[in-house]
Amino acid sequence: MKKPVKKGAAKKTRAGSPDPAVEAVFGAYPKPVKAKLLALRQLIFDTAKLAKGVGALDETLKWGQPSYLTPETKSGSTIRIDQVKPAAGQYAIYFHCQTNLVETFRELYPELSFGGNRSIFSLRITSSLVSVISLRSISI
Repeated sequence: MKKPVKKGAAKKTRAGSPDPAVEAVFGAYPKPVKAKLLALRQLIFDTAKLAKGVGALDETLKWGQPSYLTPETKSGSTIRIDQVKPAAGQYAIYFHCQTNLVETFRELYPELSFGGNRSIFSLRITSSLVSVISLRSISI
């Protein structure tokens, strides 16, 4: 008998070896949102590769959302990405709500749209969003 899987749990994998559970989540998004989230996902992996001290990323599911962690270096904090359920076509990057990351990003990039102290909403990838991911990956 198989052990039950906890809700939101998924096997952690390294970049380059996709987790079927994560792939299934991406596959379930509506096409326009899926394209945006896949572009954001690639930006996260590319940025981690270029940033010194980040190391390999693990992609997994947390709360049913694609999530990115740095288990080797433990730099920064976990970020998650997902569609915004009540807002068709919109997506967000989620950060741990007990950090000051979103507060810092709000001061640096007031042109972005924020969701309280835990998320940044975006309709497109902008230079500010690229900067947020870069700053997060070097651990603010």
